[in-house]
Amino acid sequence: MLRTESRARVLGFLRGEHAAAQLIRFALVGGSSNIAYVLLFTTMAGFGPMLANIAGSLVSTVIANELHRQITFQAAGRVGWFTAQWEGGGLALIGLLISTAALAALEFWAPGLGELTQAAAVLVVMAAVGGLRFVLLRGFVFRGD
Repeated sequence: MLRTESRARVLGFLRGEHAAAQLIRFALVGGSSNIAYVLLFTTMAGFGPMLANIAGSLVSTVIANELHRQITFQAAGRVGWFTAQWEGGGLALIGLLISTAALAALEFWAPGLGELTQAAAVLVVMAAVGGLRFVLLRGFVFRGD
């Protein structure tokens, strides 16, 4: 009985509209769209890495934006599909530009960093971009009225 109540409490929390629940769902959607990217990239690798990357990025971004609209922010009744794709896709592109610029700056100002330090820097940059994307999606694209 206690287990059922605990499970119901956790599920109720995860289905909530508060920022913590949305952040957990945001991370799960992000992980799922990354899996979709990898699957599409490996499927299309025979066409070359550039085409595979573009296809994987576009498709995984569309999937993520729709899942954010329907699941993460539960905004399907407030935000249309096109708006979610246009605004969410624009934020994804800005995030890509920011992360690319940050990594280029890191290479320019600290070219001799070891692989572990570079990997840590990449994680910090990607976490910051992801956090900014979450805040902007929550506050502007999928805001509750």
